[in-house]
Amino acid sequence: MTSFSIHIEHFDGAHGADPALAFSGSSPDALATAITDALRDPRLFHRWREQQPEPDKVPAALGQLDPMASARAEQRDLHVELEIQSDLPMKLIAQRLTWLIGPHWDLRNVR
Repeated sequence: MTSFSIHIEHFDGAHGADPALAFSGSSPDALATAITDALRDPRLFHRWREQQPEPDKVPAALGQLDPMASARAEQRDLHVELEIQSDLPMKLIAQRLTWLIGPHWDLRNVR
């Protein structure tokens, strides 16, 4: 399993552009839960897919899941350090992070 270290500089503003997909919680723990759900459960992907002009043409591979994925987040001053454990490729993790929190994150390390 790969470990992805993510830095979120301004947690209070970390929300995706589309309210139907965006993270709406207010704590690092809520974010970790939302990300874990987004990597394990197809609901977020299905909501996004249904918004596409031709949902049936969206490649199924974009909805790949990892039932063993996990995330934990820790507040440090004004930023949050997020650790994601998953076998999904970074491309899919980045996609779901962007839906949830927009561009407000930086990948710091992959192990």
